[in-house]
Order: sequence, then structure tokens, then C-alpha cells
Amino acid sequence: MAAMSSKSIADEDLAFPFNSDSGKYWQYISDQVMGGVSDGKVTLEQDGEMYYARLTGNVSTRNNGGVIQLRTGISFSNSEKDGKNFQGVRLNVRGNGETYDIHIITNDMAYYGDFYSASFQADSDWKMIELPFNSFERKRFNVSKLEAKNIRSFAIAAYGRDFKSDVSVSTVEFYY
Repeated sequence: MAAMSSKSIADEDLAFPFNSDSGKYWQYISDQVMGGVSDGKVTLEQDGEMYYARLTGNVSTRNNGGVIQLRTGISFSNSEKDGKNFQGVRLNVRGNGETYDIHIITNDMAYYGDFYSASFQADSDWKMIELPFNSFERKRFNVSKLEAKNIRSFAIAAYGRDFKSDVSVSTVEFYY
């Protein structure tokens, strides 16, 4: 996939289905940037009219590693609509039965490795999962709740243990 770039979304444009141009907004990242040995890749694939990103690889906790991810920069010009703020994120996913994470980095990040996280299971059939922001936990510095207006990075991650990753995502939606 191409290098990460930030994008702004309008209040009425909350759904982000993958398409033939999605590669320029998303980036593959592994723990190898920090000396880890996890390896993998992201491919943009198509099933009929539906495009999806597929994150595959081997996650290894050797050398203080344990992550491969598909990440994008994102910012909200306004996370509020009709007096309501974004409440969470929905994803259309499928996978190999493993548990995966959503990692969100915010503007109030205290240090590298400070992020919010929520887990989901990706089974062999496509399904829409919903993760309310109040279910996200801040790693290592758990003193604040996740607020959509502070989001600067969003990632689908294979994380935290030794396993084989194979997860696909066709749509990311933020909901009120």
C-alpha cells in the first residue's frame, strides 16, 4: 500500500469503504521499525464489486515485538452533529478466527506507544462489528476517555501474541 496521508472527513461522510484508490490513504507497519521480527503485508483485494484490505503475516513477540498493522492518519473537522458526538466505529470484517485490535492514537498521546485499543474477533464470514468508543482502553496511561475530536491515527492491528494474521476489512464507519 502507498504511504500514509491524513484526510479530513465531513460530517455527512462517515463511511469509508475500501476502493481502488484506498492504497494512498493506508500504510502497512510492523514492529520491525523497533527491532521486532514480525512480518507481513497488506494487499488490496476485490470480491465482486467489493474492495477490501487484507492484513496477513506472522506476529512474533520475539525482540520485544508483537504487532503488524494497517494504519491511516485521520482527523475530524467536526466530530459533532446535531449536538451528538461520534460514539464509535463499525467495521465489516472477516478473518481466520483470531482476535484483532483497533488501535487509535490521539492528539493527547503522552509518549510513543500510548494508544487506545479495543478487540474484535474476525471469523470466516463477513460481518459488521461495532466498537463503541467507551469500550476502548488507553494503554499504559489510562486516565482519560477516548474523544473522537482528538483522533489522529486509526489502525487495524494483529497484536500482542505469537500468531498467524489473516484479517480483511472492507468498510470503516464512524457513527453517532
